[in-house]
Amino acid sequence: NCATFLLLEMFKTITSSLAEAMLSDIGDYVGTDIAISWLPNLDDLMKDYARNFRPGIGGPPVNVAMAIEVASIDHISEANMEYTMTVYLRQSWRDDRLSYNHTNKTLGLDSRFVDKLWVPDTFIVNAKSAWFHDVTVENKLIRLQPNGVILYSSRITSTVACDMDLTKYPMDEQECMLDLESYGYSSEDIVYHWSESQTHIHGLDKLELSQFTITAYRFVTETMNTKSAGRFPRLSLRFELRRNRGVYIIQSYMPSILLVAMSWVSFWISQSAVPARVSLGITTVLTMTTLMVSARSSLPRASAIKALDVYFWICYVFVFAALIEYAFAHYNADYRLKEKAKVKANKLGSETIVKNGKQAMVLFSLSATGLNQGVMISNRQRAHHPETPEEQRRSQQTAEESQDDKKCCSKCACKPIDADTIDIYARAVFPFTFALVNVIYWVAYTM
Repeated sequence: NCATFLLLEMFKTITSSLAEAMLSDIGDYVGTDIAISWLPNLDDLMKDYARNFRPGIGGPPVNVAMAIEVASIDHISEANMEYTMTVYLRQSWRDDRLSYNHTNKTLGLDSRFVDKLWVPDTFIVNAKSAWFHDVTVENKLIRLQPNGVILYSSRITSTVACDMDLTKYPMDEQECMLDLESYGYSSEDIVYHWSESQTHIHGLDKLELSQFTITAYRFVTETMNTKSAGRFPRLSLRFELRRNRGVYIIQSYMPSILLVAMSWVSFWISQSAVPARVSLGITTVLTMTTLMVSARSSLPRASAIKALDVYFWICYVFVFAALIEYAFAHYNADYRLKEKAKVKANKLGSETIVKNGKQAMVLFSLSATGLNQGVMISNRQRAHHPETPEEQRRSQQTAEESQDDKKCCSKCACKPIDADTIDIYARAVFPFTFALVNVIYWVAYTM
């Protein structure tokens, strides 16, 4: 019994010491001299409060001051024409039904108090989807001032539509907007205006995006006319985005330029190396095609021709032209060889015919008139032509060759160019033309 009693006493002592320690910690944290006598009675304020009606119903419209702070811009998609933004939306208005004179201090109320108040029915006009954050509790704030001015702040993430003109992609500049409007109350019941403290957007100046740079932004206040429902107030935040071009130069432009330069290597390869030149030309064409397809996979299937598409096709034409150049040069080389072989064959055939004809004529003259008459004819010819038989043969061969050349030239409109000469011209023409086209391209799309 004594041992049990001692154990009980020790347990009570330990428990009391722990309780005192916990109480002392709590007292140090929250304070022991909290005075709450100045707090107004919320039940009295909410008594006979009709949250379904706006403040001052039947009178002038409610002035709602709007302020925005951008937390982040998470994703900008050209394929879906949208961007995702997280903002802190702050709305402030006056509700005389909630004014109190117990104290001049501002009350910070729990987010659950929002369900008991009238709040503006603000919505994001061009939002595809949006949601509130609720970890660990709903990210909402209510502050109530003695004169009835309410500050309502909430954290919203929204995926917003943004119409983009991709004609100059990736040297383009886009303007996206965030439109805020009252869904049910017309301009006769509610008026929006930007808060006086909203001279600039907190967080937007220091925001860094992977693909874009925010160059400027502006605030717009307008009234939208709807024939069926009336006129509704709207506030717009419009910000301009300039695309960062460095990644596209590294991933698209530089590989294209190198592929075009690679196709020029064939101009220094011998014409007789047919497999080397053909394989190089086909490889560059296929690689350029793969690069074009991979670059377009992340873009929308829009009808507009983009600047990147234009450059890809320029490079594709130059790569394909290098392949066609070799085909043209190789054809000229083969054509010249065939023509030379044909001319030689014609010369040999004509010489054979002439020899055979001369022999036939001699035999025929000898058989017809006899030997003496043949000798007389030959003497007469020698008297008129004192040339030797060897000279006669050479002059006749020269005349026949000139006649064959005239026939060959008359068949061809222009003589085929030497294949090596074509390669020499291509070494200078292709780089010069490509450089000139590049200057025109970059001036046209960057100015």
